[in-house]
Amino acid sequence: MSSSYFIESILSIGGGQIGLTYYQYFLLLLLLVAVLMDFLYDKIFNGWIVLGILVGLFFRILENGWFAAYDAAAVMFLSFCLLYPIYKIGALGAGDVKLFLMTGSFTVVEWQLHMMGISFALGALFSIGKMFSEENFKERMQYLFSYLFDVLCTRQWKLYGENLRQDYQKYKSNKIHFALPICISVMLGLGGFF
Repeated sequence: MSSSYFIESILSIGGGQIGLTYYQYFLLLLLLVAVLMDFLYDKIFNGWIVLGILVGLFFRILENGWFAAYDAAAVMFLSFCLLYPIYKIGALGAGDVKLFLMTGSFTVVEWQLHMMGISFALGALFSIGKMFSEENFKERMQYLFSYLFDVLCTRQWKLYGENLRQDYQKYKSNKIHFALPICISVMLGLGGFF
């Protein structure tokens, strides 16, 4: 096999073999780097999120005209409104919310909602797997039900895991890197699974 054949086959990937557009490749690249940031630094840098939003808006406007910017803004605003309460109680990190906003600059409402649902389902599976591997499933479920009972009795939301945050190492070991479920859900969506 010649090197020119190899290069041509690499370049033809976006042309029809797997059917992704250039902006979908950019979205995947942005998400993969965000996953690396999340694992390496325990955060996703704001500059990367802003770059991703600008790239998403650029491609949306390029493909559908200026009206697409309003559509993207609506998707991002809806995502923010749905995710802010989850962030406010501490069940989702700020970087994860911003990562959903970035994906919203690339997608339409229906696709974004599907992707969010799949992300949370994957996140739940990852969390359950982590609890079983660390053998603290029973302890974490007791804490969850105690938290829910307290919220129902007091009728006031409080920060989830507040007492865990005092011991940062224990808090850090109990969380998952949610950028990975977001990235996988986008891959599943681009692969036609939803």
